[in-house]
Amino acid sequence: MVTVGFVVEGDSEKVLAESALLRRWLKEECGLEVIDPVVNVSGNGNMCNRKIGVYVEKMRRFNPDKIVVLADLDPEKCAPCITARRMIIGDCGADLVVIARKALESWFLADTEAMRRWAGDEGFVEPVPETIAGMPWDSIRQIGRDVKGRGPGGSKPRFAKHFINNHGFDVRNAAAHPDCPSAKYFVEKLCALGDG
Repeated sequence: MVTVGFVVEGDSEKVLAESALLRRWLKEECGLEVIDPVVNVSGNGNMCNRKIGVYVEKMRRFNPDKIVVLADLDPEKCAPCITARRMIIGDCGADLVVIARKALESWFLADTEAMRRWAGDEGFVEPVPETIAGMPWDSIRQIGRDVKGRGPGGSKPRFAKHFINNHGFDVRNAAAHPDCPSAKYFVEKLCALGDG
């Protein structure tokens, strides 16, 4: 079994990396065991080449076989494209760097079944979760208001935990979406690190 440690940009990514479903899938199908703690750098400003190395070294103290960095693109705040975002992160010593296009919440929009369960709308489909106008969190808030009569609440991490644990978000479903290439990259490259 190959051990993997996660260095993540924020609280929602931490919730995903700590989720039982993700860990079970990685262990059973990919031969990867996620180790704790998940290192949260607490914001995209800390995901730059001047700072990220400190967090990767912090993870290295727990002796994982592999280290994965998970960040958002945040095009309005950080970088216009994945290539530019990778340059900002730099060569941090991780085995895999994954950038969620726009933000992790685009992966939530790409899991049609989980979104249908959350929204209570069997007809829900987001055809372009990674290229929607605006940020995906704003779309989720609007969907909640339009369909449920209320938004997802003000806390992204609380929503992420609820969405994963109560509505069954599975990153593999997001990866299967025809227009969610960053989730597909995450699933394929992460599983390739294992011995499963």
